[in-house]
Amino acid sequence: MCGRYRLSRRKQLVEEYFDVSSDTDDWVPRFNIAPTQPVPVIRQHPEEARRNLSMMRWGLIPSWAKNTSGAARMINARSETAYSLPAFREAIKLRRCLIPADGFYEWQRQGSAKQPFCFEVNDSELFAFAGLWERWKDPSGQWIRSCSILTTMPNALTSAIHDRMPVILDKSDYDLWLDPGMTKGENVTVLLKPYDARLMRLYPVSNRVNQVQNDDADCAAPITLKSPLQGQLFF
Repeated sequence: MCGRYRLSRRKQLVEEYFDVSSDTDDWVPRFNIAPTQPVPVIRQHPEEARRNLSMMRWGLIPSWAKNTSGAARMINARSETAYSLPAFREAIKLRRCLIPADGFYEWQRQGSAKQPFCFEVNDSELFAFAGLWERWKDPSGQWIRSCSILTTMPNALTSAIHDRMPVILDKSDYDLWLDPGMTKGENVTVLLKPYDARLMRLYPVSNRVNQVQNDDADCAAPITLKSPLQGQLFF
């Protein structure tokens, strides 16, 4: 799964990298993004050749939901079943998106404790999760846009820590994933595969990331473990 991630770049850099325009105010770098918080999301304009960036709530709220109580459990969608589950099957056909990041966290159990690790692509470069988004009208009549990150089987690097990993899209696949004309879910599920482990790295971080209120560079700073794990993990 993916329950915390990082987007430490400024808005201008994200816009330039993904070639998007934005309808949202500037944001500060984030080092510990948590479920139900607002996150930047990139969508393709349905009638024009341009992408747009806006803020959405992380934790998908199905259009038919009665309230937001289940949203925190829908921060992730399994790529193997998203096209068949009521909460995601329309979104994977019609409402796909990119969710920018430059790192994500997973935890490995060590005895009675859990050690957090940060995963990056190459030298901490920007990348995009494959995402789905949805619209839901609250009781007051206001529309809330929300999103979910798709997950898949782990690659050789992430499997040492967790049995799932978020889907990281190749940059060359962004256009196909966002293409509003691609309405058959099975045609895009081929993109939902484990990312190349050779292009990733991981390192241990402190328990600061465990607390949502901690959101600074120290959350993603490497630490030295007192009892080092298998050396082959760190590449």
